[in-house]
Amino acid sequence: MEKIKIGIFIDTYLPMIDGVTMVVENYAKRLNKIADVTVFCPKGKDKKYVDNFEYKVVRCKSLKVPHYDYTLPIPQFDCKFKKALKNSDLDIIHIHSPMGVAKLATKYAKKHNIPCVVTLHSQYKQDIKKMAHFNWLTNLVLKKLMKTINSCTEAWAMNEDNKRLFIEDYGINIPVKDIQNATDLQYLTNKDEIRAEIRKNYDIKDDEFIFVFIGRINLIKNLLFLVDSLKIMKQKGLKFKMLFVGAGQDEDKLKNHIKICGLEKDCVMCGRVSDRQELAKYYSAAHLFLFPSLYDTSSLTQIEAASQKTPTVFLQDAVTANQITDGVNGIVTKNDVEDFAQRIIDILSDENKYSELCENTYRDIYINWDMVTKTVYDKYINLIENNLSKDKKDV
Repeated sequence: MEKIKIGIFIDTYLPMIDGVTMVVENYAKRLNKIADVTVFCPKGKDKKYVDNFEYKVVRCKSLKVPHYDYTLPIPQFDCKFKKALKNSDLDIIHIHSPMGVAKLATKYAKKHNIPCVVTLHSQYKQDIKKMAHFNWLTNLVLKKLMKTINSCTEAWAMNEDNKRLFIEDYGINIPVKDIQNATDLQYLTNKDEIRAEIRKNYDIKDDEFIFVFIGRINLIKNLLFLVDSLKIMKQKGLKFKMLFVGAGQDEDKLKNHIKICGLEKDCVMCGRVSDRQELAKYYSAAHLFLFPSLYDTSSLTQIEAASQKTPTVFLQDAVTANQITDGVNGIVTKNDVEDFAQRIIDILSDENKYSELCENTYRDIYINWDMVTKTVYDKYINLIENNLSKDKKDV
């Protein structure tokens, strides 16, 4: 059988790192072993960066956006990009960002009568509102975004809450299927050595618990709530060091809030860590991964944490906590800084329950990309074959 040609479309890509970027990178490098993969994406802020992938990457022009982590793709003004897409001879399209590059992708799919899948990664209304500010403008942009999504063959959601959100709140009217996220990280067996290394690197005392947050430093992730809860933990006598691993537009705001709360000696801004093995060490060393975000729909970070048997602490009503049974394979607290702090203190005070929680987290939440991409490829094939069968019936 001839290799199928897959076009993956995303509005930001490496060297910029976020959850969606990591999903696409893991899809692309694995699928390219059995298919012909091209990632269509914008140029980033780093003009010196040179692509070096096993699969094809086609980049379009983009504009810098002041005070924002991402660039704005403008593929409609890039003749080379449009020519590359025109000559790509794709069999299926997969959209991971239904904004900048997606419009050209859906037009291509319609013109060539091929399947088009869209993955629902984010709560787009919140993203749009943060940039647009006005409700009327937010609703207008969201309406156009949903028009693009609803022009696809089907949508993929990471969990039932993610699916329900788009059906009930966003007005999606195409089939929505379940496809889990995963991780490329594998369990590091030398946990004690790794924890000792991290303690040494950040001057963490032996009687201090290690907490981590890994991701974009953006207040939309509820990071001020997290710092407020840390203040309460400290007031109650818990000894800890909080490691914020990542970079983003709100670093100064986070640092300022840490200072206001008197936690400069208890919190460390570690910066961005790109090396995956180094990143795994942070998860491995941590006693808990603290993730109070109500924005994310399905975070890779909780799966990455689970790969190292590190439980995650969530808030109630977090879509990304869909697979969590409180106290069994994670902690789900009330949306209250006092409760968030106390639940952490309680679980760390019971060694047996904590150890059981760690093992259950690995058992229930960890899943690797090799398993997921096999499912993805099979779904691609089914969509292509069903589309061909439909064409024959129409004839």
